[in-house]
Parts: sequence; C-alpha cells; structure tokens
Amino acid sequence: MTTLITGASRGIGFAMAVQLAARGERVVALNRTASPELATRGVQVHDGIELTDVEGVAALAAGFVPGSLDRIIANAGLRIDDDFADFRLDDLRRQFEVNALAPLNLVRALAPALKDGGKVALISTRVGSLADNGRGGEFGYRMSKAALNMAGVNLAHALKPRGIGVFLLHPGFVRTDLTGGQGLIDAAESAAKLIAMTDDLTIAETGSFWHAIERTRLPW
Repeated sequence: MTTLITGASRGIGFAMAVQLAARGERVVALNRTASPELATRGVQVHDGIELTDVEGVAALAAGFVPGSLDRIIANAGLRIDDDFADFRLDDLRRQFEVNALAPLNLVRALAPALKDGGKVALISTRVGSLADNGRGGEFGYRMSKAALNMAGVNLAHALKPRGIGVFLLHPGFVRTDLTGGQGLIDAAESAAKLIAMTDDLTIAETGSFWHAIERTRLPW
C-alpha cells in the first residue's frame, strides 16, 4: 500500500504519515518546509514542494510510475484569520489557491499514478459547510474550503469510472499551528480517525463529506 500525503511536515499531516509508515505502508510526503524527523520514520520525503506551482507539480507527477499510488491524502492547507471588517482580497485569493485550487490540480496531475480502485481524501473542514455556518467570520478559510468541497464532488464524478473514491473529511477541532494551538483533540488522535475513515469508506460513498471524529456525514 502506497499513500501520498501533502503538508506532512507537522500537525495532522505529520501524524498521519508517521502512523501509516508505522503500520508498514510506503508513505510519500510532499512538504513545503523541511521535516528532518519525518525521514527518520521511514517516510519518503520531498521537501520544498510548492503545491500552487502548476509546472512544478506537473514535473513532480511525471516522476511517478502509472498505478503506483493507492491513496492520495491532500492535507496541506492555509488559514488566515479575518473578519468582515479586516479581510484582504489578496489573503482570500491565497487561501483559494492553497486550499482549493492546489489540491484539485494535484489530483489531476497524479491521476495516472493513482491505481484504479484507489482513494482520494481531501482534508476539508466543518466551517466550509454552508448549512452549518452559524456564526460567520473566517471569510477566506470558509470560502476556500467550501470551494474544495465542490472540487471534491466534481472529482468524485470524474474518477468514479475508474472506481476511485473521493472523500471530504473534517479532522475535528485539532490543536495545531493552523488553529493557534487551540482545539479539542491532539493531532495524533485526529490522524488516527482520518486514517480509519479513509480505510473504511468505499466507492459507494464517493463525493461525501464526513466528520472523521464522530464518523457522521456533514451537511454541505
């Protein structure tokens, strides 16, 4: 089993990479920043990868043998705290690029490397749900993750003929750098739940949005 994970230098991505490697899987990590510890855990690490660089991603993807990946976990993300009074359009654009456009482009670039019957997990967030937005705020993060959800559903349709399932997963409110250290659970617990959900979901659930901690479907 070979899994490719983005954003694995720290937080949830790091924990998922370590846990998957510990159970004997081959793990390929694409990181923007270096993580020397990750390589010591048996993970194949590619540092300095800018996922918004379309040409760079294409060149990277060309190096993968067709059918060599069982799963892609698009975990890398960006959150810039903002509100109605202070959001900046440049910050909103950057979050769309990192949170929605980059995962979409990555999956398309790596589609030939993904085995028929494989899986794609897109790490989304509950705050990207329109129906569940009860307090507003976080304009760029909410909007970009809602766009990721739509990209995931479109990918589910595009890849279904190959038996590839695409799933949108909320990792819970996790204590990481992205949340400023706030949260209800640690990265290791969230990672274990995300891995379990990715293991268990099948093509019958492709294009669906899940709360990985509670194992319940989320509203769009």
